[in-house]
Amino acid sequence: MRILAIDPGQKRIGIAVSDPSGTIANPLTVIHHISRPVDAATIAAFATDYEVNKIVVGQSLDEDNQPTLEGRRAARLAAAIRQQTDIPVQLWDESNSTGAARFASIQMGESYKKRRQRSQGHLDDLAATVILQSYLDGQGEICNG
Repeated sequence: MRILAIDPGQKRIGIAVSDPSGTIANPLTVIHHISRPVDAATIAAFATDYEVNKIVVGQSLDEDNQPTLEGRRAARLAAAIRQQTDIPVQLWDESNSTGAARFASIQMGESYKKRRQRSQGHLDDLAATVILQSYLDGQGEICNG
């Protein structure tokens, strides 16, 4: 079961995809935000191209587990994606995905210069990967629990 994950942002949208078994997340690409309908159509096209069975959209939540402003924007993007495809779309808590992506880049041995370039907006695909791996790991816990 291949899954696509989305890290929505105001300027860029990170996209990650799982391996065919649905166990390992991999960064795919970053697209530039144009408009919600155009972004949704682009994401739906990626989902079709990669033959995914589900799309997971990262949603930020506050300390009361309620969507933040960005989380509400993510929900609207998820709704727009649902209008573009029959593939199931699920919201998933993206708490600290960018921080985890930054930490992962350090752990992978990325040079300071490369991390600095990433910090200028290119962590989006890694953040989508963190969201997706969190989702995949959570599904394993549900299945094994």
